[in-house]
Amino acid sequence: MTAFPLTTLAILLALLIYFGLGAVVGMARAKYGVPAPQSSGHPEFDKRNRVHMNTLEQLIMFLPAAMFAAPVLGDAITAIIALTWSVGRLLYARSYYVDPAKRSLGFALTFLPTLVLIIAAAWGAVQAL
Repeated sequence: MTAFPLTTLAILLALLIYFGLGAVVGMARAKYGVPAPQSSGHPEFDKRNRVHMNTLEQLIMFLPAAMFAAPVLGDAITAIIALTWSVGRLLYARSYYVDPAKRSLGFALTFLPTLVLIIAAAWGAVQAL
């Protein structure tokens, strides 16, 4: 990934966000009295845990898509798309904590960048055939 330093930094930011959301879950576990290994128990804990798990679900698609798209789109464009993904995750989390029904913008800013990266990666692979 050293050939794509901006993309690498953007991916690392996404991983740091995931790590931070995990810390939020840990703090909520203590604050709302949800002992391990329970994965639910208080509505506020449940929201934080769900955001963390949804972020993991999104990372599974985002990470390889970003790595495979970087040679196709270039470092700067891929990094901008990846940063958009991270902003989307932060907006998703903030909105979900307040009212899960209002998570749409954050979801869109996560889903659409991932879709663009997947399409770019696929395009690059087809072009290379």
